[in-house]
Amino acid sequence: MTAQTYNFLPALPEMFMLGMICLILVIDLFLSERSRVVTYLLSQATLVGTFALTLSLYGTQPEQTFNGMFINDLMGLLLKLATLIATFMVLAYSRSYLREHQMFSGEFFVLGLAAVLGMMVMISAHHFVPLYLGLELLSLSLYAMVAMQRDSVAASEAAMKYFVLGAMASAMLLYGMSMIYGATASLNLGDINIAVQSGRPDDLVLVFGLVFVMVGVAFKLGAVPFHMWVPDVYHGAPTAVTLFVSSAPKIAAFAMLMRLLVDGLSGIYAQWHDILVVLAFLSMAIGNIVAIAQSNIKRMLAYSGISHMGFLMLGVIAGNSGGYASAMYYALVYVLMGLGGFGMVILLSRAGFEAERLDDFKGLNERSPWYAALMLFFMFSMAGVPPFLGFWAKLGVIQSLVATGHMPLAVAAVLFSVIGAFYYLRIVKLIYFDKPQTGEPIRASGELRLVLGVNGMAVLLLGIFPETVIALCKAAMGAV
Repeated sequence: MTAQTYNFLPALPEMFMLGMICLILVIDLFLSERSRVVTYLLSQATLVGTFALTLSLYGTQPEQTFNGMFINDLMGLLLKLATLIATFMVLAYSRSYLREHQMFSGEFFVLGLAAVLGMMVMISAHHFVPLYLGLELLSLSLYAMVAMQRDSVAASEAAMKYFVLGAMASAMLLYGMSMIYGATASLNLGDINIAVQSGRPDDLVLVFGLVFVMVGVAFKLGAVPFHMWVPDVYHGAPTAVTLFVSSAPKIAAFAMLMRLLVDGLSGIYAQWHDILVVLAFLSMAIGNIVAIAQSNIKRMLAYSGISHMGFLMLGVIAGNSGGYASAMYYALVYVLMGLGGFGMVILLSRAGFEAERLDDFKGLNERSPWYAALMLFFMFSMAGVPPFLGFWAKLGVIQSLVATGHMPLAVAAVLFSVIGAFYYLRIVKLIYFDKPQTGEPIRASGELRLVLGVNGMAVLLLGIFPETVIALCKAAMGAV
């Protein structure tokens, strides 16, 4: 792997994204409300252009630039591509919703693109400084997006909770980074890893730093006991914002977990292994059990997401390339499933009405068999029912646990999967066996119907033919 100081090519997608954000911000100032679709189209074009530039780097050798602060590797490229696809789908899902709720403004799109830029910087960060700067760019953009619906008390309250708790988590993360710097005399993840494996660092200071870093990472993942913000933000934020918060940032959080623990602190695997075991077990337990008691589907999916983050951490706990590949696959699968779940909420919502109660899904099959089938795909996938995509994700992390001798944790994962299946199947029961509360036809834009159909068929077809995505994840982690 080469380290070049002034090679800008690996960061070309990020530079293009930044330039387009500035351009869109200026253009939007001169657009009328009727012409606001131009901002939307430019935002989607930015994502497509960034995707093309990122894809052009595929197949190149892993490379570091900017004095080792930025890394271009296969894991980073795949996670960036997934982030851009997820964000493209979020904007497509949200277009009609934003119009109906008077949120179709340039600020939403610019903040969304700024958040994506922060995610991309996080994914390629090989140094504490860009990692933290990318995280803050992402976080500040999300805080503002949650609070965009100014006349909503719930959204304002959710944004305040998110901001206060997020600021505390960022402070703890920064403090942990400073302690690791004090123990290793470096901010570069590669140099930190060398120092840790050499046995020279002050072990006590390093472990304290690790604990604070884990607090920050667990907060961004929404893992128990740092999950308090997740249900409140998902519930209080406008559904279009919830869709975004619940999807692409999870990919960036996984990248941060991998960069910090695997690239930087693999020499103290025993210490962070124990912390992750506790976080994963509690997340699976509390996420699945509390989700059963929810009558609001956004809160139910929030607790479901907490449990899924517990499953994701199981792959990292395995501590080998196969486990890391299964965790990466789980992150990508969860985002695709989550997009579909919240996309269905957007589909059933309309001006002045949020379809966020479980009862709003009653009798969906009578109103539209096609949309009912899509929701069944998403719920079965989240429950881990074969042949849907979620089955292979759960099977992968459980197999990695069994292969590394973590049998008690593997058994716990299976049990919590069974518990979790209850509340997913409850949605299916409401859709197919209950009478609808309204006979009003479901109206949706052609764009929303297309994206939802593609999302649902991807969950099914990638479950029937999972080999390609699994092979890419294994290649990215060197598990081939």
